[in-house]
Amino acid sequence: MSDKTKSEELKERLFIKKKNGRLLSDEAVLCKAEEFCVGYKKFLDAAKTERMAVDAAIEIAKKAGFLEYERGKKYKAGDRYFVNNRGKALALVCVGQEAADKGVRITAAHIDSPRLDLKPNPLYEEIELALFKTHYYGGIRKYQWTAVPLALHGVFVKRDGTKVNVNIGEDDNDPKFVVNDLLPHLAAEQSKRTLADGIRGEELNVLIGSHPFRDDKGSELVKLNILKLLNEKYGITESDFLSAELECVPAVKACDIGLDRSMIGAYGQDDRVCAYPAIMAAIDTKAPKQTLITVLADKEETGSSGNTGLESSFLKYLVFDIAEMQGVDCTVALRNSKCLSADVNAGTDPTFQDVMERRNAAFLNYGVVITKYTGARGKSGTSDASAEYVAEIREMLDNAGVVWQTGELGKVDAGGGGTVAMYIANLGVDVVDLGVPVLSMHAPFETTAKFDIYMAYLAMKAFAE
Repeated sequence: MSDKTKSEELKERLFIKKKNGRLLSDEAVLCKAEEFCVGYKKFLDAAKTERMAVDAAIEIAKKAGFLEYERGKKYKAGDRYFVNNRGKALALVCVGQEAADKGVRITAAHIDSPRLDLKPNPLYEEIELALFKTHYYGGIRKYQWTAVPLALHGVFVKRDGTKVNVNIGEDDNDPKFVVNDLLPHLAAEQSKRTLADGIRGEELNVLIGSHPFRDDKGSELVKLNILKLLNEKYGITESDFLSAELECVPAVKACDIGLDRSMIGAYGQDDRVCAYPAIMAAIDTKAPKQTLITVLADKEETGSSGNTGLESSFLKYLVFDIAEMQGVDCTVALRNSKCLSADVNAGTDPTFQDVMERRNAAFLNYGVVITKYTGARGKSGTSDASAEYVAEIREMLDNAGVVWQTGELGKVDAGGGGTVAMYIANLGVDVVDLGVPVLSMHAPFETTAKFDIYMAYLAMKAFAE
């Protein structure tokens, strides 16, 4: 006979049970989470930009037997291939046993993150110091990007089409770069600005040198010396900046956070913390019933526009190609498809709890987060997943033993945000957001929990299978 009261029995049966996943899971699961995150940290260090993330993902996929897509080739069930979209977006395809008109399974994450892009004509000299002018990319809090070591990544593409890759600042012996801030002793006027205006966009200038070219007389000798060094290393001239894509990102390595090593700190975890589990779920899915498409998209942080973002027809045409190869109706294939929009949610920070509505907030170590809708205020800019589809995902997660939670991105009128979900929903696909809670989202250094990352992988693998 139970010692519980009737009310206790009813509560156990009827109330939502929300509990720290580390208390719910046995030691074997926690060990697997730890092991999984070893590879994740390596991926973060290799994937500082969207181009680098594509390269890192392709390297992982090739080792697992994925081959580069050949248009016109007939792929059969069990075949695995990747489609590289201009080196900045990627799709991994695992051909399923069923034809595409039964629907495909889509996991969509993004691999771009907030950063400082160089302007097309960035290099200048002022008071015998050389600097780069930048144009920030995505939603950043500008003051966070001062006085931190930066690395420079990207490509120069010369007029003849020659591509030169740039990677400066990641090796321990590499020089770093920095955006300097004003010292507090002289910052009385600056301190009167609002926090949002404390550092302005045109003040995000990256210091890159101070040594003048010594074999000549004239002006801009520091700039000249910088161009000389760049010319010697990369064979470029100043005009080659006009056809370059160069990004300044934090020159920090992914690391464990906390005395208990339960968390990970790194740059770019929004959204590579979902991209890596999505990649590994695709790698570990051998013979799915339905075709699995894992999309790693660019441009989410600026609205998903452009031919490497998911507002483009990249995903639609990819599904069309699969359907056409199998001789089935491509529009029917999309209408019968399901998607996980694998993107992060805001974790509740103990210091800043007032922006959250606790009953509908996400917490670290409570598992992967289902976000039924994103958007801002009156659900602006969201697809708002149907109750039927959310119920389907709930059952899938529970059957797979995945620890999960639900969450909104803050209080209703506090702000909000968006994901790629609505662009995929516009294709007629059922879609819901599922991802990892993050602290300090969009900062140069973000924090996540290892347990949640592993639960994201288990959720995506269950979805794939």
